[in-house]
Amino acid sequence: MWIKLSRLILRNRILFLSVLAVITIFLGYHARKVEMSYEYASLLPKKDQAYKDYQNFVKIFGQEGNLIIVGVQDSNFFRLDHFNAWKTLCNDLKEVDGVENLLSVSNTYNLEKNKDEKQFEVVNTFPDTISTQEELDACVAEFKRLPFYRKLVYNDETDTYLLAITVNKDKMASKEREDLVAGIQEVCHNFEQKEDVKLHYSGVPYIRVVNSVKIKRELYMFSVLALLICIVVLFLFFRSFKAVFVPVLIVIVGVIWAMGMLSLFGYKITLLSGMIPPLLIVIGIPNSIYMLNKFHHEYVSHGNKIKALQRVIIKIGNATFLTNLTTASGFATFVIVKSDILRQFGIIASLNILGLFILSLLLIPIIFSFIGAPSSRHVGHLDSKLVTSIIRKLMHITQNYRQVVYFATIGIIVVSIYGITLMKSSGYMLDDIPEDDPVYVDLKFFESNFNGLMPLEIMVDTKKPQGVMQLSTFQKIEQLEERLAEYPELSASISLLNLLKFAKQAFYNGHERYYSLPNNREKNFILQYAATGEENAGLLHSFMDSTRQITRISIRVKDVGTKRMEELYTQFNADIDSIFTSDKYDVTVSGSSIIAFKGNQYLLKNLFSSLGLAILLISTFMAIMFSSWRMVILSLTPNIIPLIFTAAVMGFTGIPIKASTILVFSIAFGISVDNTIHFLAKYRQELNMTNWDIRKSVVIALKETGVSMLYTSVVLFFGFGIFTISNFGGTQAMGILVSLTLLVAVTSNLILLPSLLSGLERLTTTEAFKEPLLHIYDEEEDIELDDLEIVPDDELNLGN
Repeated sequence: MWIKLSRLILRNRILFLSVLAVITIFLGYHARKVEMSYEYASLLPKKDQAYKDYQNFVKIFGQEGNLIIVGVQDSNFFRLDHFNAWKTLCNDLKEVDGVENLLSVSNTYNLEKNKDEKQFEVVNTFPDTISTQEELDACVAEFKRLPFYRKLVYNDETDTYLLAITVNKDKMASKEREDLVAGIQEVCHNFEQKEDVKLHYSGVPYIRVVNSVKIKRELYMFSVLALLICIVVLFLFFRSFKAVFVPVLIVIVGVIWAMGMLSLFGYKITLLSGMIPPLLIVIGIPNSIYMLNKFHHEYVSHGNKIKALQRVIIKIGNATFLTNLTTASGFATFVIVKSDILRQFGIIASLNILGLFILSLLLIPIIFSFIGAPSSRHVGHLDSKLVTSIIRKLMHITQNYRQVVYFATIGIIVVSIYGITLMKSSGYMLDDIPEDDPVYVDLKFFESNFNGLMPLEIMVDTKKPQGVMQLSTFQKIEQLEERLAEYPELSASISLLNLLKFAKQAFYNGHERYYSLPNNREKNFILQYAATGEENAGLLHSFMDSTRQITRISIRVKDVGTKRMEELYTQFNADIDSIFTSDKYDVTVSGSSIIAFKGNQYLLKNLFSSLGLAILLISTFMAIMFSSWRMVILSLTPNIIPLIFTAAVMGFTGIPIKASTILVFSIAFGISVDNTIHFLAKYRQELNMTNWDIRKSVVIALKETGVSMLYTSVVLFFGFGIFTISNFGGTQAMGILVSLTLLVAVTSNLILLPSLLSGLERLTTTEAFKEPLLHIYDEEEDIELDDLEIVPDDELNLGN
């Protein structure tokens, strides 16, 4: 098959180039339309009950995450000049396009009883104009008699004050959200400079926008850095601009294809899909290294450029296809995870890794058939003293110290198993943000002063219209709120009861001692006041549905991590079950905090499944290639050990298992097994040439493929190493752990694999291995060069 394919490629070079150009132009046109993701991508599948509960809550009460929070710590906040400056800040923020509402100390309201109209009138706590400090002090004294606002917009104990900005949800789901947040920041920064104070920013929308801006910046930065690293490494290895230009052209075209596919599939750039361009650059270069090394080896052996190019296709094509297939499989297994963000990442990455194989298989033979043959300088890397010395030492170890290698391997496995027992599972909202990042610092500021910002919603369905308004329901809600107040991770709750208590206080002319739940006698006439008037009805509706059957309890929770959040979730439900009977009430715990922790749990469980599937798929591919399960087990061994080693490192260093770190194993395994496939493919070819001399075949395979394995490992190590400078902890962890895993994997493939083949020669290399299902080209097979209608080299030599 590969012989026919090589003839087809080399005979129809112009046709293939034209087809590739058309595809690239088409996908490049669509790549221009790819957009950043401006929506929160839930990790939960839509069929999950937690997801359904959240969507039901949004349907009844609307989105709960459209608040951007600005805070200040100022002991002189109620000094006239400071307070007026704060009021000016609030007024300026109202003018920002996309800001819908503000809640702060300066624009709070009070309720006053109108006996004639039998309704409460909403009045401003602080007048629009305050001229003297005495006037302000009087307003402050009145304001502080309203318990409703304590720990909601201010913390008197720490002199901390909040400004809650409600932003337009449609703008936050579009590219306009960056301008909206930038507009808010500009107004706030002007205030900071003018008043010489420090403001703190947080809220789910704010954090998402800041992160998306960083993602966009890193997309370009990592793509450029990956390309630069590959260019430098390729030139240092091959000392040829041609050997640099062609691989770089291949990966650039691959990136264009990937971006075009993102647009065609209707996907957007997320934290994960934003890593695809640099990943493709790093992963795509090894194809070129193996092919160029083979091209140079062949050319040195017989001096015929066309024959060398054809043998590149015939002898490397099969192994390269399988290496790309295994790497793509590592990414493709994410498709089984029903999380949109991971599924899209897996689809695009796996398809374009196979696309890189097609580009490499076509462009390298075709382009090099048009340009001059490599000079002695270009093939000089084959005799590199450094590389030759390393390969020689590796051969010496694998031939003379196999027992030492075996015992060292067993020792590493034993220690690693202990390290794995130390691994912990965790996940935080700001897991990927460094602790010195302003976003992280500001979130901790709000947590220390207001006990968190992550939305937690408890929805109580009384199962009958007007059921919310029964005193028994009020009492049960109050009982639950008292239980929740015992949790230090939770903020004070806000519910219908707060409004009723506020209304009762207003009914009794503002006396603070009356801020309590109305009794059965008081309830009816207080509600008559509270439900009259458009503004009052609107306040009630924000905590009840139109039939008054369903109500909500809104809380804010600290970023305590998935493990503690799971414990809290269990305790919440136990508290709920002890208060609300299931025959009369249907109570659900929801909100962004629950969706986040449930999503991480779901993702973690499914990523372990995807890793298992990746190992199964790759084992199957290798079984098809080598037709020997003994060889499959032997070939997987040097690639499983690096995964065990990396897991142990995570255990010893305290790096937790989470979505970003579990990704490492599927990605690294799919890449590291490539070296094994190339080595065993060459090893099997040499078995036929050496009349089944196993040790000699191992030495020859190590000599030729060892060079490529070293080269590709350097590219992969430094290529993934660039992710360590990311602003996201998860991306940093991926860079560190993948680089470490691949470094251990290449060492294992260069030392352990040859040692196993030589030491267990008759046990592993069976007749089944000799007769594979997928045919590998025989060195002596007739290539029939005369059938190739290709112009001679001297007519095609276009210079170096």
